[in-house]
Amino acid sequence: MTFVMSKISYSKVPLAAIIKALLKLSYLPINPCSSHRLKQANMEGKRVIGWAARDPSGHLSPFSFSLRKVEPEDVLFKVLYCGMDHTDLHQIRREIHPPTYPLVPGHEVVGEVMELGSKVKKFKVGDIVGVGGLLGSCGECFCCISNMENYCNGRIPTYNGIYKDGSPTQGGYSSAMVVHQKFVIKIPANLAPEQAAPLLCAGVTAYSPLKQFRNSCKVMRAGILGLGGVGHFGVLIAKAMGHHVTVISSSDKKRVEALEHLGADDYVVSSNVAEMERASNSLDYILDTVPVFHPLNSYIPLLKIDGKLILVGAASKPLQVDALELILGKKTLTGSFIGSVKETQEVVDFWVEKGLKSMIEVVKMDYVNKAFERMEGNDVRYRFVLDVAGSNLEE
Repeated sequence: MTFVMSKISYSKVPLAAIIKALLKLSYLPINPCSSHRLKQANMEGKRVIGWAARDPSGHLSPFSFSLRKVEPEDVLFKVLYCGMDHTDLHQIRREIHPPTYPLVPGHEVVGEVMELGSKVKKFKVGDIVGVGGLLGSCGECFCCISNMENYCNGRIPTYNGIYKDGSPTQGGYSSAMVVHQKFVIKIPANLAPEQAAPLLCAGVTAYSPLKQFRNSCKVMRAGILGLGGVGHFGVLIAKAMGHHVTVISSSDKKRVEALEHLGADDYVVSSNVAEMERASNSLDYILDTVPVFHPLNSYIPLLKIDGKLILVGAASKPLQVDALELILGKKTLTGSFIGSVKETQEVVDFWVEKGLKSMIEVVKMDYVNKAFERMEGNDVRYRFVLDVAGSNLEE
């Protein structure tokens, strides 16, 4: 058989060369790497700007990247505000969960809907929406079908994760995001978006473990250990549930704020032996919000019989406990991880119902590295919130 191309006879040309020539004429890629790049390009969507860490120094600077394309059940929204979490600091510095750089943090994200997939019916363009610590899960396990997708082994974090299509997840320190509608909640019209942002992680982290005590037939005596971002939400939520609240802190400097501004009923300095002895066996539960290493054995004696010590602060080093302290008092050491999407919507609605107000400091993106320095020094009351839409992200 004779192949003729450009008036040249190929009757004696090797078969491999003929196939190669035909593939070129058909515009089919020979290099498998080229095929991968083409497929990846077809999956990419809107080009956006975020602020990313590129190494364990944790320093953030502008970074351009592509969102994934909007699928039928996706919501594309412009980011308005994003809360700054202590976990963000741990993550960008490689102190927990090895990061993949460049890494855009942020999982307390509030935005305005710009585009909807064809199957999205519960939102409309212009809605103010929120996204917390997750943007995906397996959708099939017991946790997922029980509205506990935050405990799914296949959960996908809002940043430093891998989405189902193989693309890396980047967070809310960016101009826009694409998220499956299941992991998006509606922000009520009468809740300011900057107020809503920290509820999406810090707020629900406190609310999720405390809701078990919400309808107690007695006045619960609560301890809130640590008065930072999550801690201040713990005080406000516990008080709104009708609990008697004791703040436990390492120093006396937040006493006035806790008692007068947040409405706590008592204040105990953990380094004061007399105050700790006075509070012994007085608490039904302690919500431990401290995100650094601390001695748990100091706080277990404050619990009553059957009391609970609930860990929600992600310390970068393992914590230790004397088992006898738990056994002899029938006390429980437990943990809680953020909250489900359902609980995130609940805490936002609870905030509006109770007329609560977060204590925040709103800053521009160009202040983010300084804000992390202040956060590390415990110099914020009580949560930084980035004004993303109002910032020049390309500076």
